[in-house]
Amino acid sequence: MSFSADAKAELCRIPLNKSCCAVAEAYGVLLFSYEFSAMAIRIITGSAPFARRLPRLMKKAFGIDFDSRADGAKSTFAVTDPEKIRRVFSAFGYDADSALVSHVNFGVLEEDCCRAAFVRGAFLAGGSITDPSKRCHLELVTDHKNVAGETVSVLQEMGFSPRVTLRAGHQVIYLKQSEAAEDFFTTIGATGAAMELMSAKVEKEMRNAINRQINCDSANADKIVSAATAQMERIRALERDVGLENLPRDLSELALLRIANPEASLSDLAKLSDPPVSKSCINHRLRKLMSYRPESEKYYD
Repeated sequence: MSFSADAKAELCRIPLNKSCCAVAEAYGVLLFSYEFSAMAIRIITGSAPFARRLPRLMKKAFGIDFDSRADGAKSTFAVTDPEKIRRVFSAFGYDADSALVSHVNFGVLEEDCCRAAFVRGAFLAGGSITDPSKRCHLELVTDHKNVAGETVSVLQEMGFSPRVTLRAGHQVIYLKQSEAAEDFFTTIGATGAAMELMSAKVEKEMRNAINRQINCDSANADKIVSAATAQMERIRALERDVGLENLPRDLSELALLRIANPEASLSDLAKLSDPPVSKSCINHRLRKLMSYRPESEKYYD
């Protein structure tokens, strides 16, 4: 399963103990569902754990059963009985014919536990999160602009800083920071998902650190190879034009050492010298070797 599906499965294991939280969770589900109107309620989900939770949630929150259920690649739950719909509406302070169904009644969400339950329901019905090993993007999708704006207010009261965008006619509330997603799941009861996000973030940071070190080492190795290649070319030219035996002793010894160790770093050459010398000494001698001019037998920096 995807990380998003795993998170929903974890949320669906939370017991439906308190009636007020069941109503709040059902509220989030309905406002982020396929249809929530005076004509019908329809909830469509591809999550099997959520499909198992929905009948229990509706029974706990409103004391009603769904009128129909169709299962396939996704499950569709429907309530079309006018009396059942009126009962659902009255739980949220709506009249059956009210247009306020596309607004959030904050009176239902006065307690912290109920706000968390509301957001949990919103995520179960209209939420998703990307694979955290690649990037972190959590979103809640609804068709109602007012619901999106008011849900943002609920999230802000809970300490989050979500953003809203329009995508293909849908209102998309999203969080992009891993830390925000971790806090989001912890708040709504998916501590396992929050821990997985933390682990993924640590692994990603370690992988990035290793890659940076490898790139740095590779760049340093390239510099060493490039410098050594230039030094070898100069030594071969001096060997051809002057003869290494005719160089000053310190330069002759260094030239032979470099020929014997074409890929060695300055530190390695310093250790291999007889007697060993400092890295700065080797660097100074190499500069003299690279600037040596046979016609004058002088060094130029």
